[in-house]
Amino acid sequence: MSSPDGLPIKLRSEVAAVTPYRQGVQAPDDGFKLSSNENPFEPLPSVLERVQNASSFNRYGDASALELREKLAAKFGVGIGEVHIASGSVAILYQLVHATAAAGDEYMFAWPSFEAYPMLGLASGAKAVTVGLTSDYRHDLDAMADAVTDRTRAILLCSPNNPTGPAITTAEFHSFMERVPKDVLVVLDEAYREFVVAPDAIKGEDVIANYPQVVLLRTFSKAYGLAGLRIGFAIGNEQILNGARATGIPLSLTAAAQAGALASLDAEAELQERIRHIVDLRTELSTRLHEIGYTVADTEGNFVWLGLGDRAVDFADFFARNGVVVRPFAGYGVRISVGETESIPRVIELASRFKSEHVS
Repeated sequence: MSSPDGLPIKLRSEVAAVTPYRQGVQAPDDGFKLSSNENPFEPLPSVLERVQNASSFNRYGDASALELREKLAAKFGVGIGEVHIASGSVAILYQLVHATAAAGDEYMFAWPSFEAYPMLGLASGAKAVTVGLTSDYRHDLDAMADAVTDRTRAILLCSPNNPTGPAITTAEFHSFMERVPKDVLVVLDEAYREFVVAPDAIKGEDVIANYPQVVLLRTFSKAYGLAGLRIGFAIGNEQILNGARATGIPLSLTAAAQAGALASLDAEAELQERIRHIVDLRTELSTRLHEIGYTVADTEGNFVWLGLGDRAVDFADFFARNGVVVRPFAGYGVRISVGETESIPRVIELASRFKSEHVS
């Protein structure tokens, strides 16, 4: 007999209380999906060819990702043991929180931020502690430092912050680290770092040598355009990364994903042209939204944030009815990914219509 709520078994109460991660829905064929911060460009021919040639699907991929780790170690000037590869940087987030925070422990992050963060402690029973952003949608690092307790085991810093966009500055980061206990893990989640143009923004590879407790996260999903292959990496202390490796699901990294990542590193010059184009579109989108009367957060990612508060869901529903999918954060705002060039006038048109029809 099932339980009154329809469950055939008993789930842990803390698991049942968390809303599962919700992927952005697909847009109609004549619309635009601007909800998942995906790269709008198709794979480079050289990357596609390399992935297609990785066709030994009857064999496991190299679980150690040796060739890719060697390449990344050389790129970042670290030892090979200081590089960890997994099926997306979100997988490494799960591993790190699982490795550091047990039942009764705490891990901390700003909010709103990456929607997967609240779920990271479920496996180990750790408690998620959230700290609100500042009025201009930045990390409130002073408040986060104040919230550290003797139960804090990990702190997640998303820079640029997804979904709001501002990046943590180097000065802010150093001041924050002076207040964090040396035995607390600090994860610098830089999934969107390649899109950052602000000269004072923190850059993980410039600071990890000075802070052994810091782990830098990057992904091939966004700027490199390999979201569908699921591959990301971490740079940090080898012993910390060994903890992540110990909690990872064995053999979850595919040969095709590794091939795509290797080919992408070889094609970085071409990819930089695409990144510059996306940054230009980001500037255009932000400027035009501001011109029609929206308050747009300062963004360094491949997305823009509108702090619409209670109107966020209505805004997203209006866009969806008109063939454009954006990401609402109920009660906070809406994130609009920078997509195809053709999407910009459509977004501006709909945003103008929403303002005239729904805002008094």
